[in-house]
Amino acid sequence: MEPSSTEGGAEETLLKNHPPNLPHKVILKHGQELEEEQEELAEHQPLEQEDLNFERWKRRPLPERTLHQKIVDIKTYLWNAETKEFMGRSGKSWSLILLFYTALYVFLAAMFGGCMFCLMWSISPYHPTFNDRVMPPGMTMSPHLEGHEIAFNASDRKSWKKYTKSMDEYLRPYNDGAQEKKNIRCAQDRYFMQDDLEESTERKACQFKRSWLGDCSGLQDPHYGYSQGRPCVLLRMNRILGYLPGQGKPINVTCGVKKGPPEALGEIQFFPKSIFDLKYYPYYGKLRHVNYSAPVVAVRFAGVQYDTHIQVQCKLNGKGIINDSPTDRYLGSVTFSLDVGA
Repeated sequence: MEPSSTEGGAEETLLKNHPPNLPHKVILKHGQELEEEQEELAEHQPLEQEDLNFERWKRRPLPERTLHQKIVDIKTYLWNAETKEFMGRSGKSWSLILLFYTALYVFLAAMFGGCMFCLMWSISPYHPTFNDRVMPPGMTMSPHLEGHEIAFNASDRKSWKKYTKSMDEYLRPYNDGAQEKKNIRCAQDRYFMQDDLEESTERKACQFKRSWLGDCSGLQDPHYGYSQGRPCVLLRMNRILGYLPGQGKPINVTCGVKKGPPEALGEIQFFPKSIFDLKYYPYYGKLRHVNYSAPVVAVRFAGVQYDTHIQVQCKLNGKGIINDSPTDRYLGSVTFSLDVGA
């Protein structure tokens, strides 16, 4: 028999022996399934018109609820009597949530409290552990109202009244009665060292009386010379904790014209002296030096020319003092404009 007829007979025998109740899967000689071929053919067939009707696949809009239905839904959300749920959660679920957040915030509060305790335990309230401030001191002045500018007319009370009021407030802590009551009288010309005391012990402070400022004290002349066209200015060196200025020698103060005619400044008077005495240093801080009164140098411009705008600069001079910094104009000096009219 020929091979082709044999093969054909074998195929017919397989088809006859295939059970009729099986799906349309007929095993061919190459192992392909008839069903897969039919699916591939179906992919290339054109779509029917019904399949192209996409309108039927769109989501239909939900019917709009009435106000009554919305109120009922809100009431059910707040309290569902059937499931015993409040705002969508059972009592057990709410208890677990509250327990979790309570434990969380208790832990955070305890951690924060522990950090603060360690911080306060490791630092001293009396002196800083690290001092990154500039050690050379700056200088401030009074009156200091709207910038470093003093401009007034001697005959116009309203023009200089604000300056005298500022001076009164500045010198109030230096009243003689307050100084005699709180501070001690010091006669030495050296540093008033009190490092041998305990850290928390209050330090004594030397007196600095208002009456020592003479014509700039406001006691003899309550107008501080402004009504006469001879104004006073108060200068004070900034306080720095533990700082010893001058390296054993007093710091000197000088004033001169920075811009303008030099002769316009005239005579300059200093009260009580043109130096900061060493007995007021070092400064031990607000907690230990409770009644400390920083020394003041009063400057009176007794011969300033009228109607002449000048710029005055007062400087600190001494060892370790910087008064010519190009970046900080208040370091070791103070500059202000002076314009006095008749």
